[in-house]
Amino acid sequence: MWDYLKAWYQRKFSDPDAITLALLLVVLFLLIVFFGHLIAPILVALALAYLLDWPIQRLQAAGLTRTLAVVIVFVVFVAINVLLIFFLVPVIWQQGVALITELPQMVLRTREFLDRLPELFPGYINESYIDRVVANFNQRAINLGETIISQSLSSLIGIMALLIYLIIVPLLMFFMLKDKRELLGHINRTLPSNRRLISQVSEEMNLQIMNYIRGKALEVIIVGGFTFICFTLFDLRYAALLAVLVGLSVLIPYIGAAVVTIPVALVALFQFGWSPMFAYVMIAYLIIQALDGNVLVPLLFSEAVSLNPVYIIAAVLVFGGLWGFWGVFFAIPLASLVKAVLTALSSSEPLAAELTHQPKASED
Repeated sequence: MWDYLKAWYQRKFSDPDAITLALLLVVLFLLIVFFGHLIAPILVALALAYLLDWPIQRLQAAGLTRTLAVVIVFVVFVAINVLLIFFLVPVIWQQGVALITELPQMVLRTREFLDRLPELFPGYINESYIDRVVANFNQRAINLGETIISQSLSSLIGIMALLIYLIIVPLLMFFMLKDKRELLGHINRTLPSNRRLISQVSEEMNLQIMNYIRGKALEVIIVGGFTFICFTLFDLRYAALLAVLVGLSVLIPYIGAAVVTIPVALVALFQFGWSPMFAYVMIAYLIIQALDGNVLVPLLFSEAVSLNPVYIIAAVLVFGGLWGFWGVFFAIPLASLVKAVLTALSSSEPLAAELTHQPKASED
């Protein structure tokens, strides 16, 4: 066993490039784990900079200077966000408040439906089982209420942090875009001159992250927009709120779509009951999900994602557990990073073997 591990180490890490790459990844990992909350604005600004760099490059190709292209794209980006804050957010807030107000009635109707189950299925469901389900639901509702109260007490601090982020993040993003070449030059000068593996991994990840962030933004807009149109045509309540939830659910591969199906189904069920309209809403929703997974995702992520669904779900669970929302959002790029590193290390094996078996220079 020891000989096998020794041989594996010599194959993978005899190349100095491999050691440099491994140390760099360890430093980045420790930096995010221990100082992630401090550098969160930088990571958010970096993600937005990746998103906006594509239209800036297109404007530069049309003949504009880098600075002018950055200013135009930045102003448009800020204007769109201001419009969203003043028009979309109030609608979502009102629908969210209305939904919370209607929750007690939904809970009461759910209890009435559960009480009827022993009569409908006497041989399979008894009253004691229903009582346990209701007691468990009530306990979860109490825990949720306590969580909401505790979060409300600290909401002032959260609002202050949000206001600070709203100022810092756009400024960081603007200067990252404007001074992109200078910043990359500083980073290159701090790295060792012999960095073949680092360059190989960084080039691959730069392309994948850019395609991934741009694709996710387009996917959120397209899925959310079509969902809103569909729900509005069916006159479904809380159409804007549910459309936003469905759009944001694409940020969490597979798991997000499964989770957001629950509120969509419940709202449709309480509004239409067990009627054909309920079936139509759910069929339309499932069609949107099917088109997203089988048509839209392959079109948007053909260059960015080549991972098995099992690896994607595992990456969501692992990185989400480590870094919360941003770990979930970047689960696919991080999994791609692991794949790129393993590929780079495999490609370094011939060079490592050559260095290991290289004859020593004869002494004079």
